[in-house]
Amino acid sequence: MAIAKAERLMNLALCLLGTRRPLSKRELRESIEAYLEAGSDDSFNRMFERDKDDLRELGLVIETVENLDGEVGYLARRDSNRLPPITIDAEEAAALGLAAKVWQQARLAGAASGALQKLRAAGLPEDADVYGSHSALEPRIPAHEAAFEPLMLACRDRRPVVFDYRKATAARPEQRHVEPWALECWRGHWYLAGWDRDRGAERVFRLSRITGKVRARAGKYTADVPDVVTVRETVASWAGESADRTARIRLRSGAGYPLRAKAASVRELGEGWDELEIPYGHGLDAWLVEFGPDVVVLEPAELRADVVDRLRAVAKG
Repeated sequence: MAIAKAERLMNLALCLLGTRRPLSKRELRESIEAYLEAGSDDSFNRMFERDKDDLRELGLVIETVENLDGEVGYLARRDSNRLPPITIDAEEAAALGLAAKVWQQARLAGAASGALQKLRAAGLPEDADVYGSHSALEPRIPAHEAAFEPLMLACRDRRPVVFDYRKATAARPEQRHVEPWALECWRGHWYLAGWDRDRGAERVFRLSRITGKVRARAGKYTADVPDVVTVRETVASWAGESADRTARIRLRSGAGYPLRAKAASVRELGEGWDELEIPYGHGLDAWLVEFGPDVVVLEPAELRADVVDRLRAVAKG
């Protein structure tokens, strides 16, 4: 919404809420500067009717009173537009307090601090143990990537973005045009889910692979935003979390600790190599490529071929 229109709607709402009697169109026009500058009566009438409809759509209850000194008047009674009091119990207050303390980024620190102050005003004791039996723990969600903040705002505002993205199998980044849906943290890494306009499909991007600045673009989304965005499930499938088979790989000693953590068995081969059996599911080849020369796929043959193809693509790049 343009700033001028937002200011005009705010002024109209304040006039309608602040009056004790219905105000006519003439009185409202004289009270609001933007209406005085509207020009002709027809221009003002069209503007006023649009603004009145917009306020009603936003939830303001505006009454129309007939036969007021021969004119039609408008007002918004405070008792009709007052929200009910918000009450929270101790457990809900603790959960909100915990959530407010999670964020450590400077951008969110002010909002989180303000939220905690409102919780205190709502009755949360100053010494409330919002961590329950784990009061010694200080929860944190790290977001060190420069792309986090602009993408968070783009998700909130439903604004398309453009950024350069380097896939695990590519030597150079490529420009991506994305309609961002949601950000989610999974195992210490942030991921963005959204609609990739160039590929015409849903995609998930790891923020640490975004290079350069995230640039916002004008315009509306071209694809519907799903009710549920399964970021973690998608990333888990990349990492072989939804595995239904077992792969056998050789792994250099002292390397690949995430692979070792997932391994069903580990056997020392000597000469600086170990043999691992790990769950095998969709996307495991892309994950293995990230470990470069420290991993050699032994079986199955199809997984080995996929990894080799990805490595060759990187080499050609």
